[in-house]
Amino acid sequence: MGESYGAWLLGQDEALLQHITSANIACGLHAGDPVIMQRTVRLALQNGVAIGAHPGFPDLQGFGRRNMTMTPEEIYAMVLYQIGALKAIATAEGGTVKHVKPHGALYNMAAKDRKMADAIARATAKAGANLILYGLSGSELIAAGQAAGLRVLSEVFADRSYQDDGTLTPRGQSGAMIETVEQSVAQALMMAKEQTVMALSGKKIALQSETLCLHGDGEHALAFAVAIRSAFEKAGIVMRAP
Repeated sequence: MGESYGAWLLGQDEALLQHITSANIACGLHAGDPVIMQRTVRLALQNGVAIGAHPGFPDLQGFGRRNMTMTPEEIYAMVLYQIGALKAIATAEGGTVKHVKPHGALYNMAAKDRKMADAIARATAKAGANLILYGLSGSELIAAGQAAGLRVLSEVFADRSYQDDGTLTPRGQSGAMIETVEQSVAQALMMAKEQTVMALSGKKIALQSETLCLHGDGEHALAFAVAIRSAFEKAGIVMRAP
């Protein structure tokens, strides 16, 4: 959420925030700006939505979805900087930052690279003892968070397909994005109820499902959120912020 900046508007944040329980708010490097961060925090508080920092690579042109080479110390400082910025705004608005969820390429690289994951976990731990770290289910980021003594939540996706190893299908590959409400709802229910997902290849893989992600910039984000929430309620699945 909060990925607009300047005159550029992205997503349907105001409507989407009425259907979710937690928001990952961009912190100004891959997207967002101070005014948008403030506005998104206010909207989250008005809707009772938990606030999370969404740090990404400093890459506005690439929307944080291009791999960058950075040292662990650079990643540590970059993540700490972004969490701190959102924490200051949240505090000024009478709220608190509850969790940290890296964005885009930073997230996907840290899912496999333990040194990167450790840097993110260390920054999260230094930014606040009670912060929760979100990471791809079964990834190095989850392991790094646990090693750093953080509470971690294993994240799954309702708008992305999976590879056989449990990673997300790269965006440039055919079939990476889920395009229909029916498919998104079916995948979300399967992950929530069975703790499994059907990979793009057709192989069923196990995963731990504790928090479900939708990308706010996605074309179908609002329709997916409304349909998934309704399907979960009918299935007796309770959605709540951690």
